[in-house]
Amino acid sequence: MDVWLIDSGQVSIRVTTGSDWCLIVERSAPYTGYDMAESGRVEVAPVRGRTPFADHLGETVRTVSEERDPNTGRVALEITFDSVRVRCDAPSGNLRLSSN
Repeated sequence: MDVWLIDSGQVSIRVTTGSDWCLIVERSAPYTGYDMAESGRVEVAPVRGRTPFADHLGETVRTVSEERDPNTGRVALEITFDSVRVRCDAPSGNLRLSSN
């Protein structure tokens, strides 16, 4: 799964994972959908309530911080809104989004 965060100035930030299970955060425009033959079709669509970010559309991001695991060097990202923090990490190679 890839997630694009788009600000009021239409700057797009992509959050995803790499083949080495590391979190990737980069400036990138959203992809268009594409066909993967027998594996199906990949669709790129608006959130519609499927991530912890969905309830915070339009809110101001207050802080963004990194957390490094001292044993693996892997990075997690925490994005803080007025009402909640959303954590992005990749503990098993898959993007995990959680809020607290």
